Amino acid sequence: MEFRNKYICITGGSAGIGKAILSDLINRGASHFAIIARRKEPLKALEDEFPDVSFLLISADMGNPAEVSKAAEEIRESWGRLDILINNAGVVSAALLDEMSDEDIIGQIGINLTGLILFTKKCLPMLKESNEAAIMNVSSGLGFIARPFYNVYAVTKAGVRHFSEAMRRELKDFPIHVMTIYPTATDTPMMKNATVGNMDDPADVARVSIDGMVSGEIDVVFGGDKRLEDIRKNFLEPGEMDKVIETQFDALRERTKDHRAM
Repeated sequence: MEFRNKYICITGGSAGIGKAILSDLINRGASHFAIIARRKEPLKALEDEFPDVSFLLISADMGNPAEVSKAAEEIRESWGRLDILINNAGVVSAALLDEMSDEDIIGQIGINLTGLILFTKKCLPMLKESNEAAIMNVSSGLGFIARPFYNVYAVTKAGVRHFSEAMRRELKDFPIHVMTIYPTATDTPMMKNATVGNMDDPADVARVSIDGMVSGEIDVVFGGDKRLEDIRKNFLEPGEMDKVIETQFDALRERTKDHRAM
């Protein structure tokens, strides 16, 4: 896939994995980006950091259906086209379910899953008009293997995985490549309150993900052979995976006690 003449939208693109993907695509020749984020200041900072790029900067809450629709319409009015959609925006709140606020439950589902689906729906007419389009959905390793304290977050990321599968099959008659990436813990602002060591570099996650898009990968799973084996065990021997995670329960409780990025 040639990126030089592509019009690309990245949600949650002002920081973390989204910004790393932006930087990687710029290095590959892309120069037209719609970047969506909630806060205006990080969006404006992108223009100073990447002065040679043509930006359409949109401040929107991806958990608000009206703002999701408005963002898609702004792309349509400004560009009249869209070639690549990267659904990266996400939030997380880790806690025992009965200790999690209703607001954090609703917020995670709204931004991580409902907003992603709605925004994809609103962008599909433009993507269908492209001669070579792609949708990259950012899930998580927790989309394969749910762990205690990430109950709602894991549900949203598993939903992203199934949504990607459905859309890939639904869009069979269009030149739209649908793929999903599954990062492990990555050194981003979302992880600043989690007690995790040896996190992945977002630049590496971006590079491998875009390489996957270029080569036509459907799923890009991070974590190496150990993650793939754990996924296999979780699906084929869930009781055995229950036992493994039971031994990690107290450590997971300690690691996640302050992990909230909403």
